[in-house]
Amino acid sequence: MFKKILGTGAARAVNVLTQLATLIMGTKCLGAAEWGKAFIAQTDITFLLIGIELIAGSGLVYFAPRKKLATLMKISYGWIGVVMLFYALLFSALHFFPVFFHTIVPEGYAWLVLLMTFVYSLHEFNLNHFLGKEKVSTYNWLFIIQILTQVTMMTVLIFALDLRTAKALLYSQLSGYSLATLIGWILLFPTLKRESREPLKDSLKEMLHYGAFMQLSTLVSTLNKRLSLYLLNIHCDERSIGVYASGTQVTEGVNIVSQSIGLVEFSALSNTENKQRASQLTLRFMKLSVLLTFTAMLVICLLPSTFFEWLFSGEFADVRPVILLMAPGIVFFSAHTVLSNYFSGMGKPKYNLFASLIGLSVTLISAFILISTLGILGAAITTTLTYTALFVYQWIVFHKQTGSRLVQLIPDKEDWGWVKTTMKSLF
Repeated sequence: MFKKILGTGAARAVNVLTQLATLIMGTKCLGAAEWGKAFIAQTDITFLLIGIELIAGSGLVYFAPRKKLATLMKISYGWIGVVMLFYALLFSALHFFPVFFHTIVPEGYAWLVLLMTFVYSLHEFNLNHFLGKEKVSTYNWLFIIQILTQVTMMTVLIFALDLRTAKALLYSQLSGYSLATLIGWILLFPTLKRESREPLKDSLKEMLHYGAFMQLSTLVSTLNKRLSLYLLNIHCDERSIGVYASGTQVTEGVNIVSQSIGLVEFSALSNTENKQRASQLTLRFMKLSVLLTFTAMLVICLLPSTFFEWLFSGEFADVRPVILLMAPGIVFFSAHTVLSNYFSGMGKPKYNLFASLIGLSVTLISAFILISTLGILGAAITTTLTYTALFVYQWIVFHKQTGSRLVQLIPDKEDWGWVKTTMKSLF
């Protein structure tokens, strides 16, 4: 298991390096305004994916060990087609309201956003299936192929083809999704030949029931993370959005720690019925996640403003205060990520939904008050308040269900012994 965490962490580390290279190229070559536009388009894709992931999303990790691949593929692909058709009709209708539409979707990017949503949903199906089957190494390799293709294509588009708009980032991401999807299909399709058929109706009901809680939770969680962006688009210019986006990407890059741990945790818990072992693993994963995240954020917060001006450009001089205000929230978010994967892996995604709803109430109150007065700093404070609320609620529920206490989050001799043993077995 520890080896899977290291492997996933290594893949995420490669992701951070490529995202950093992408961020530097984007901020220096595209400028704050175009970078802000690209960030808004990416956020649109994130929201559109929620509708698709109602059935064809991360819930597949839970069902992959329990359902046949052919069943999951038929249901998921059919759902993807229906939802994408709905999105196409919705976008066509919204073109009659250009002022509202272009506040949400950058002008000239609508159909590119739809295409990226479609291709990414196919790629995500492959990733979730391999993760559910505990084929973490395959998951990691597909992930690495995607991100390396992305950064390579962005380099070509900017420096060889001189494309200096937000489309440089989006085209490069589309290339990465497409190649990784094709390779995923090559690995998956041989499995279909060895499977028998099973009824679709019951499976569809189960996936819809499980996915409803999970994706409603994801929708609210995404609103918690990105609602501030749309409010900034009303109160601030695209340059300010670009600065805020850069600060967000730097701090969220640290989330590779909790994401790597969470992915392995989700995969492991989805394949166990032992509640005591599940709670013990969750506590250990949380300690590890918080400790590593805190250390990484401390290093970033110690960097001076001149470093970020040199790294990105003079337009991003205000990014350090954003990072400082978001830092405590990122640490709480690392613990929240581990707890979210615990509830999902144990088949109780409703608690993630309740946590997200509480977080959304904090977001709505904080964002409307703080962003109008403090701008991007208000958005950063809102993020920290929201992530703190998420963790507090989930910990209360986890405590009631498992009897765990806050003092257990302090690493003890058994934890160090666990790390030592797993390191020995690894090497």
